[in-house]
Amino acid sequence: MTRSAKKGPWVDPKLLKKIKNLKSSEAASIKTWSRDSEIAPEMVGFSFAVHNGKDFIEVRINEDMIGHRLGEFSPTRKFVKHGGKMQRELEKGAAAPAPAQKK
Repeated sequence: MTRSAKKGPWVDPKLLKKIKNLKSSEAASIKTWSRDSEIAPEMVGFSFAVHNGKDFIEVRINEDMIGHRLGEFSPTRKFVKHGGKMQRELEKGAAAPAPAQKK
């Protein structure tokens, strides 16, 4: 369920305070654990270090990200390939060059 339109987007007040204190020209990133904060227009141009549960992922905010949440750009799960032994055999077969056919 989404947040009510009359309430407006939710942004962590501490995060807004950090943005106001930091100039956009500075290269320092803003460290945050607030993954549920929506990206507001004031955040464009800033760099955030968003916590994913283990470490911080650098996220540079641009105009296309407005309205999304910070957590969307910091994945919490690492994808490991499917397959196993059979998948390795298929990949090995695809990597080997096909023999030339004689006519």
